[in-house]
Order: sequence, then C-alpha cells, then structure tokens
Amino acid sequence: MLTDTKVRNAKPREKPYKLFDERGLFILVYPNSRRGWRFRYRYRGRERLISFGTYPDVSLKRAREKRDEARVLLADGVDPSAKRQAEKMAQADTFEAIAREWLALSEKATTNTIAKMRRRLEKYIFPRLGNHPIAEITAPDLLMELRRIEARGTHETAHRTRAACGRIFRYAIATGRAERDIAADLKGALVPVQVRSFAALTDPRRIGELLRAIDGYQGQPTVMAALRLAPLVFVRPGELRAAEWVEIDFDAAEWRIRAGRMKMKTEHLVPLSTQSIEILVDLKSLTGNGKFLFPSLRTRERPISENTLNAALRRLGYSKEEMTAHGFRSMASTRLNEMGFPPDVIELQLAHVERNKVRAAYNRAERLSERRKMMQAWADHLDVLRAGDNKVTALRQGRA
Repeated sequence: MLTDTKVRNAKPREKPYKLFDERGLFILVYPNSRRGWRFRYRYRGRERLISFGTYPDVSLKRAREKRDEARVLLADGVDPSAKRQAEKMAQADTFEAIAREWLALSEKATTNTIAKMRRRLEKYIFPRLGNHPIAEITAPDLLMELRRIEARGTHETAHRTRAACGRIFRYAIATGRAERDIAADLKGALVPVQVRSFAALTDPRRIGELLRAIDGYQGQPTVMAALRLAPLVFVRPGELRAAEWVEIDFDAAEWRIRAGRMKMKTEHLVPLSTQSIEILVDLKSLTGNGKFLFPSLRTRERPISENTLNAALRRLGYSKEEMTAHGFRSMASTRLNEMGFPPDVIELQLAHVERNKVRAAYNRAERLSERRKMMQAWADHLDVLRAGDNKVTALRQGRA
C-alpha cells in the first residue's frame, strides 16, 4: 500500500514508472516529476484504465475514494469510463459549452465584436440557460431572459443578445446538436429599437472649427494621428483603430482592410489622399515597427480602445450630442452628396452593403478611379474648411 510520504517523495526516473496501492489503484510517475492517478479494472472480461487526476491536486485519500466509487459502479454493472464519457458528452451539449466553442472559433476573425458578444452571453444568458441542453431550450425560455434585459431599458442589447443566441443555435444545428434556431422564432417579439443617428457636424464652418481643434490636440501623438486621419478616410471607428501596417500600400496609395475586419465581411479599399499619406508617413516613424498603426499605451499587441477617439473628442470640448468618432462618416456622406459626387460612389466608399453581387463586383472593379478622385477632392475640401477662408460660404452650395 502507498502512503502520503511515499507518494510525495517519489523521485522521477528516466522513464515513467508505477507505484501500486491496492485494488487496481496506482500512481504513474513521469520523468518531469508529474504524478497521475490511474485505476485499472476489468469490465465484461476486458481490462480498462481510467484517470483520477494528478497529485497533489488529488490526494491519496481522494484517489482511493474515486476508486471505491468506481468499484460501486462496476458492482452495479456500469463501466466507470463509459459513464464519465457520457457525462462529458452531456456537458458538451449545453448552451454554454456550445456557445464557448463557437466563440473560440470566431474570435480570431472579429475579436472586438466577439468579445462584446461573450460579455452579453455571460451576463444575460449563461446564468440561467447555460447549463441547459441546447436542444431542450424553448423559445419561451429564451424570451424570458430577453425580457429581463428589456426590463432594464436596454432594448438594443436585447436585440443584439437574441441575434447572438441565433448564431449559437445555428452552429449547434450545423454540428448536429440542435434541430432548430429558436431565436429566429422570436423576431418581432421584442420591443422595436428606435434607430439613432450618430452625432455629427455637417455645417462647413463647424467642420472647419473641429479640424482646427484637432490640430491643436495636446494628447498622445498616435491618438492625434487617428483624429486627423478619421475625417479623411471616414471608415468605421473599429476599422480605423485596429488598422494594421500590412494593410497600407504606400506605393499604390491604398489601404486594403481585410474582409474579417469589415462589418460586411468583404475586403474594403480606401484610396489614400496625399494628406492621408503625409499623416501615415509621420506615424510610421512612431509605430511602424509594430503591428498596429494605433497601438494601446499599455501593450503594443492591442490597438487603442474603442472609447479612445470619443474620449479625445470630449477633451476637445465636443459632447456626444455634437460629434462622435462614427460621425465622421455622416460628415463625409452629407458633404460629398452636397458637393455633387455620385451617390453610388459615396456609398461604395462608405462600404455600405451592395445586395446585388454582380453589381457589387462591377462597382469594385470599375469605379475605383472615381473613388480616388473623390477622396483627394474631399481631402482638399477639408483643407479649405480648416483654413477658414472666405471660400466657406461658397462651399455651402457646391464643390470646392
């Protein structure tokens, strides 16, 4: 029989070796000093082996208890190893287990979006439905949890959580662990979300004031560079803050945002004006030896946070009701339409979805030259607004 002292003092050897207790229990000592409990038994005439964990996490006393529990199962005609496997399979079919499996597969593509989704699921769904087998969860079950979210007044969060659950159910269907997406049955069952427009400045004089304020920003140089670049490229804030140097082609004056980072999951090309190139050349001397154009101050392995640009705008004196980082898109869209550029070209540069795939392919291939001209004209237009000269009045009605 083994003792705690004998197990504790077992020295590693060149090859793994066993120290036996009794009634099939032994401990396997590895060359790296790891020690694992094993129980050898016979079931229906065949010898089998099951693990009870590692020492000292599992003590000698606990290992013997596990052995005795396994022997009780054997006396009842149950294979301990098969029972454990069945329990693991049952656990793997719970909503939380399947959700975390899907999250792990998805987070490499869209880290920020998946992180938000994980937080919603952990806060609102896992506590009450996480341990339920996903195939047994009903639409009323899920609706009850979504109603709890609505009761907090966060209707948009309820809709986003329903959509996240829908992705989990569809993944479970694809992997053979569910038969239907019950989240889809709840469309129309939640309080509608009132669409809010992102605050943005569109008056030429106010835009000029904002650009001059940005030029006087006293914060981090990388944040200032992001603020200066934002109105020139008018991409979504998440696409800007997580920009990578490998996406920038200085020779072609292009920024190619990979599909995985885009909301519509389609690669997006941003023609870079001479003003944008100047900002990027200066920025490269600061952050060009890393992955991100705008790395976090805490670690260069991550970009600046999603709140950084909005916080910078607040420091400049602009409230969330006046201007947001997303508002640079509305600013560009409004002014470019007023300047007479083709709406299709503007929408294409905004990376809004094109439902007709044939037309989308045609636009990407044939309208790039128009987009280049538009982006340079827009940058020149912003220069005029920044200068604040007498041309601003004329710009209210036409193109600079």
